[in-house]
Amino acid sequence: MITVTSRIGVASALLFSLMLGVAHADAPDLASRREALNSLIKEQWEYTMRASPEWASLLGDKRYNDKWSDFSQAGIEADLKVSAEFLKRFEAVDTSGFPLQEQLNRELMLRQLRDSVTAARFKEWQMPLAQNSGIHIDLPQIVSALPFETVKDYEDYIARLHALPKLFDETRVQMEKGVQDKLMPPKFLIPKIVKQCETMAAMKPAESPFAEPAKKFPKEFSEADKARLSKEILAAVQKDVIPAYKKLAQFTKTKYLPHGRSEVGMWSLPDGAARYTFKAASSTTTSMTPEQIHQLGLAEVARIEAQMLATAQKLGYQDLKSFNKAVAAKPELHPKSRQEIIDLYQKYTDQMYTQLPQQFGVLPKGKVEIKQVEEFREKGASGASYMPGSPDGKRAGRVMVNTGDFEHRSIIGIETTALHEGVPGHHMQLTIAQEIDGLPNFRQQGNYTAYAEGWALYSERLGEELGFFTNPYSYYGHLQDEMLRAIRLVVDTGLHYKKWNRQQVVDFFHDHSGIEEVEVQSETDRYIVWPGQALGYKIGQLKILELRDYARKELGSSFDIRGFHDQVLGAGALPMDVLESHIKDWVSAEKAKAARVSMQ
Repeated sequence: MITVTSRIGVASALLFSLMLGVAHADAPDLASRREALNSLIKEQWEYTMRASPEWASLLGDKRYNDKWSDFSQAGIEADLKVSAEFLKRFEAVDTSGFPLQEQLNRELMLRQLRDSVTAARFKEWQMPLAQNSGIHIDLPQIVSALPFETVKDYEDYIARLHALPKLFDETRVQMEKGVQDKLMPPKFLIPKIVKQCETMAAMKPAESPFAEPAKKFPKEFSEADKARLSKEILAAVQKDVIPAYKKLAQFTKTKYLPHGRSEVGMWSLPDGAARYTFKAASSTTTSMTPEQIHQLGLAEVARIEAQMLATAQKLGYQDLKSFNKAVAAKPELHPKSRQEIIDLYQKYTDQMYTQLPQQFGVLPKGKVEIKQVEEFREKGASGASYMPGSPDGKRAGRVMVNTGDFEHRSIIGIETTALHEGVPGHHMQLTIAQEIDGLPNFRQQGNYTAYAEGWALYSERLGEELGFFTNPYSYYGHLQDEMLRAIRLVVDTGLHYKKWNRQQVVDFFHDHSGIEEVEVQSETDRYIVWPGQALGYKIGQLKILELRDYARKELGSSFDIRGFHDQVLGAGALPMDVLESHIKDWVSAEKAKAARVSMQ
């Protein structure tokens, strides 16, 4: 189980311990203890970069550019041992007398390490592939985001390509262990993985996404280097990458697929109930039970459904079924091309940029880019997603938009999704965190689903409050997207706690939304393979709205929305209980400040 603190909140508890530690404030070992904690945090981050070379590369740390993560059993066990050792060392640190943020650094690191150690019992690494995640589709996507600036960058990349078969073999071994331990994905989804691998294996080397770096050499490279590197990349794709995909496809089809599980819910896995409870707690950073989450979802579905019905009736329709059918049939509500989808995302992003100074005191330095999802992963990808930029600013944050099967997509949800994925949603939150001076790397790059996705969903609501969604169909699309997040609370717990089957999820979607069929199907399969992840959106959004209402009520006329937003974003990603304490501490400080001013 994830460790969740009491209702007084972490920050309040830390303030109390700080008061108890006042006697130690002048102790001669205070400075050395603070330095020891900071050094330990840096040591742990250095280990993280060594153990996660792909992440290091994406962050602009090129020291491990020629390596992949070690996915061997020995490597996995060694990593778990290191995490347990770090946990003991952080637990031993006495933070009496430390500044609040430094105490919080330790508390957040302890939570992170405890989660890692606790999760080990479930051996999730034995189910490494899904139709929407895994090395077979993640690695080509990573390639598009890697920095290629020097000849050495290319040479390191070629070394990675040569090492790719080893990583695929290690993955196959873990899949074999999964078969033995009955840790298997649903059988009906495994052919999608096979198809993805076969598609990559069938590509000509020059057309493979792994060959993309050979198409964009820096202009200062010599012709000799370009020719040599291009030849070596294509040779590595031919001799290493393609055979690795063929081998994985064949194994998955013949040796793995027959053992796929028949039930879709996580409850059907070994220790299934505990697995899902842990997943729900990790995603929401709350102590809510699956039953409580399910009931909250039903209440939110009913609330939003009433708003959607009112909108449909204003447009002349008596019920949602007839309205949804009409929306699906309107040609003008469907894109005519891939480019039209990209252009609409850009339009709504530009619209929000003009409003940011009125809502935020701190703005991100880096602007977001709108990019198209690579065609090789369109079928398993969501409608849009965000890829963070590098901390050095060399690679901008990107909203990756799925333009596949465009004629069957709807444009009514694009405005709200642009707010969610770009500004003021993921791009703003993650970029500001990266740019906060003095925050440890693990907090600058940290992520809690309820915080990150809750903020992004809150950003959609903020767009409504700013007067966007002037087109009634776009407003309906906004409500429909919020309905999607409410439905997630119901169907995710339905699948993995209440033992729903897949068709029950699809039927619930159809009964309570007009979401197009292609999205209903992909979303349903997503919840099946990512249990609990979808719970964080609504839980986080509702908590941020609750805290905003609290701050506005407590501060009255002195409430400043810019100040509130800066406080929510100004400490990096936080668990919901920590965020609550942080905002309440800020409110108390603001009230004290106003009291001092009134006395002058």
